[in-house]
Amino acid sequence: MSAQRAAGGFTLVEVLVALAIVAIALLAGTRAASTLTSNAQRQTDIVLAHLCAENELVKARLSRQMPSVGDSTEICEQAGRQFSVSVIVRPTPNPQFRRMDAQVFDADTPILRISTIIGRN
Repeated sequence: MSAQRAAGGFTLVEVLVALAIVAIALLAGTRAASTLTSNAQRQTDIVLAHLCAENELVKARLSRQMPSVGDSTEICEQAGRQFSVSVIVRPTPNPQFRRMDAQVFDADTPILRISTIIGRN
């Protein structure tokens, strides 16, 4: 009887164990791929937000005027997506300089904040 069983193939329990192992491996691969996709999307958001923030800071530098103290919000479109850029200008102890912060939001989610100091030209 043992000779027939050895030649007959796998038992049901062995097949179920093999399927469980394959399912666990596929689940781990799916989670890894999902994590990579979300990380790539986050990196894309950061690069686009960085472009928006830098554009606002460069615009202030190129204006050749001291930016006025206060807050403003601009809409920035990059790669077909719209971001909100909040520009905050604050005085510094030295009246020849102003601090500028550009914070980029996607809807209400903050993505990036860049700060710089702008002086009189």
